[in-house]
Amino acid sequence: MFLYLRCEVDHDKLAGMQITLFSSKSYDESFFSTENETSRHELVFHEFKLTPTSAPLAKGSRAVCAFVNDRLDRETLEVLHAGGTEFVALRCAGFNNVDLQTAHELGMKVVRVPSYSPYAVAEHTLGLLLALNRRLYRAYNRVREGNFSLQGLVGFDIHGLTVGIIGTGTIGEKVVRLFNGFGCKVLCYDVHENEAVKALGAKYVPLDELFAQSDVISLHCPLLESTYHLIDAAALEQMKPGVTLLNTSRGALIDTSAVIKCLKSGRVGNLGIDVYEEEDNLFFEDQSGMVMQDDVFARLLTFPNVLITGHQAFFTSNALTQIARVTLQNLSDLEASGCCANEIEFS
Repeated sequence: MFLYLRCEVDHDKLAGMQITLFSSKSYDESFFSTENETSRHELVFHEFKLTPTSAPLAKGSRAVCAFVNDRLDRETLEVLHAGGTEFVALRCAGFNNVDLQTAHELGMKVVRVPSYSPYAVAEHTLGLLLALNRRLYRAYNRVREGNFSLQGLVGFDIHGLTVGIIGTGTIGEKVVRLFNGFGCKVLCYDVHENEAVKALGAKYVPLDELFAQSDVISLHCPLLESTYHLIDAAALEQMKPGVTLLNTSRGALIDTSAVIKCLKSGRVGNLGIDVYEEEDNLFFEDQSGMVMQDDVFARLLTFPNVLITGHQAFFTSNALTQIARVTLQNLSDLEASGCCANEIEFS
């Protein structure tokens, strides 16, 4: 299990530390450098991923900053610890890529950014649905080619649909609000019910009931052992024929091969995803000049009713500012007091 800690911070003790950032792009460097102008930290940026092979490059850094596809297993953490790293700062909300038990054994603190811009992810989710439903991507390309035929562009009204939201934390709650605005009936499932969601008129139901009744199903839960392949062949069999699936959370919530079979049969009418279970070998890099090696992903790209974006749901200036600000604040808090409100502690 994991606990969230609260502590008092003495900011007068701050002296700054060396922080090595992995999987960093030009935009990360820009936003982190801007936010660090008021801090005393020394930032070292590496574009490549954090792995056991690259971990020695963090030697001498008291902290490393990692992203969603960085590898923070036992082997990597042991290398980091041997090099003097005490803190692991995730510049994301999810922490499924971290071996928390090993971090605890090594005495390494792990912190994250639990909420950077829930509106960004929620709005991207709705964007996927709208683009899929009205085939905006196909219409855009047609018009550019002088083709104004409407054949194959038939959509459906979102108003009045039943929408199932799995996971009603900060992001899920925002998605509920957006679907309320469209005039949808909203069903929810979560192991912890959110009173704010109930106040919006959404109804919590068992998972099988949500599967059976929903026209649209949107995933907003973390990737845990209990949620791995939550959408599998058995779950898909319970869903309405023609259901629309949306996933802007974590790729491995969906058994992609099972979904492909249902896309072929028509049980899944539309699929909109911003994440993919094997994305660490694909996303965040320009691979346009390379042959696609992932046959499953390549198969997904052949369907006209599938829309994929490359893990960009979070990608707004608001979110990038907040990610940099909170990440640096997390590390400043750890430096000053040894604890942080956004720390994840294994016990």
